[in-house]
Amino acid sequence: MKQQLTVTTGQYSDKGQKDINQDFHGIYIPKEPHLSTKGIAIAIADGISSSDTGHIASESAVTGFLEDYYCTPEAWSVKKSALRVLEATNSWLYSQTQRGQGRYNKDKGYVCTFSAMVIKSTTAHLFHIGDTRIYRIADNAIEQLTSDHRLIVSSEESYLSRAMGINPQLDVDYQKLPIAPDDAFFLASDGVYEALDETFIIDTIENGSDDLNATAKTIVDEAYQQGSKDNLTTQIIQIETLPDKDVGDIYLKLADLPLPPLLQARMNFDGFTIIREIHSSHRSHVYLAEDEETQQQVAIKIPSIDLRDDESYLERFLMEEWIARRINSAHVLKPCGLSRTRNYIYTVMEYIEGQTLAQWMVDHPKPDVESVREIIEQIAKGLRAFHRLEMLHQDLRPENIIIDKTGTVKIIDFGATLVAGVAEIDTPLQQFPIQGTMQYTAPEYFLGEFGTILSDQFSLGVITYHMLSGKLPYGAQIARTKTKAAQKRLNYQSVLDEEREIPAWMDDAIRKAVNIDPYKRYEEITEFIYDLRHPNREFLNKTRPPLMERNPVAFWQGLCAFLTGVIIYLLAR
Repeated sequence: MKQQLTVTTGQYSDKGQKDINQDFHGIYIPKEPHLSTKGIAIAIADGISSSDTGHIASESAVTGFLEDYYCTPEAWSVKKSALRVLEATNSWLYSQTQRGQGRYNKDKGYVCTFSAMVIKSTTAHLFHIGDTRIYRIADNAIEQLTSDHRLIVSSEESYLSRAMGINPQLDVDYQKLPIAPDDAFFLASDGVYEALDETFIIDTIENGSDDLNATAKTIVDEAYQQGSKDNLTTQIIQIETLPDKDVGDIYLKLADLPLPPLLQARMNFDGFTIIREIHSSHRSHVYLAEDEETQQQVAIKIPSIDLRDDESYLERFLMEEWIARRINSAHVLKPCGLSRTRNYIYTVMEYIEGQTLAQWMVDHPKPDVESVREIIEQIAKGLRAFHRLEMLHQDLRPENIIIDKTGTVKIIDFGATLVAGVAEIDTPLQQFPIQGTMQYTAPEYFLGEFGTILSDQFSLGVITYHMLSGKLPYGAQIARTKTKAAQKRLNYQSVLDEEREIPAWMDDAIRKAVNIDPYKRYEEITEFIYDLRHPNREFLNKTRPPLMERNPVAFWQGLCAFLTGVIIYLLAR
């Protein structure tokens, strides 16, 4: 039985010597699948004492974080999910501040400090702004993990340099660190840590009661006894066990499902009638089938016979459907929902009647420019749906794109897709070699580097080039380059052809999209798509003839005016 992430927690808060408690705190430990996909969240906030609304700010920050973080897509990384939530909360706090006294005096606004942790798999992700603190306690030592955002004017005067709700833009410290069993994390407001010696905190946590709520109360009570004049809040989280690193994908329950046999036409299989085989390769077998319950035609994919002993391959196989369920785009293949339990490992997707882009290119060896644009624009829309969810397709090629009878273009294969939220979990799922046709693969992959959205852009640019010319921008050489020096020697071959009516500025756009250096490509795919229809300003400036050729009269008039000015200046001297 595989091991899960387990923790022990405790927390306590008191108003101390103040009239109201402007601190707020919370811990949320979800059940599966969120325990694995999103992790455990802990947050603490401290409203500024000068404001009557500080307690509202701190409560809103903590509750908003703990509730909204778990509503973000599972495919998103912890960092992206948390920052999106915090930015939204900060915008709301700032807008409330602008409506009240805080518009003229920030000390009266909806302002609070904020610190949070998300523990996912074997990693702790920290988010911090203000002067609440996060410590780690291990091996009888304590380490402060956050930095106070406070400007010290004198021994008696200081103020926050950063906090939630002060500015419309949010500047949050983020870091991530590996964790180990028996690590303890201690979160505290300034009313606690300013009044206590670190040795007391270590001894109380490491030698105190097994009841961490009681331990948290002991620390708060001691801070009060030491004369703290502020609100008092502490949180403790003890790591008990970490999830196994070497087991299969935690989302997918593979162990109890048998592998299906090779299917044949007219066979009844798990509630489907097999009609015919659509495609077969060393990676998978795809069949057209009819759901006996709904009479809907679907595409059933079963694992390759040759790779069934490869656990990571099986994980990637089922991951395709997991990915498809999270993408909502007319240009991405969608899965079919099943109301019944499956008895084998297979995936069920919508059946698209059409042809692959590879076949379309064979049928249209010299397509018009507008047809190419329309297809590339639709592929780009599908890619953007991946990128919005922090997914990289990583295997974009004509064989993985299909055009249906209405002309709608869809991306149909996700076997190599990298999901940021899944990559944060230590699993063999993400450890796979370069797949697909090498000529469409971005050069950074051949150097062993991680891909980005710029890598998918490269593949899209190569497809554009191939559709227009029937060739590849760097020939077949790119797959053989394993060093940066070798890649720098590659030369882009212009897509322009004397026999084809291709605008010169389109060649310039493609050249940029397939640049060997990813940092010299477009920042966004939408920029590339725009430049396929509109001459880029840089291209126009580069190709614009000199003024003497465009307007000789204006050139000589300008030169005469300049020389006249020089003569007047010399005479004046």
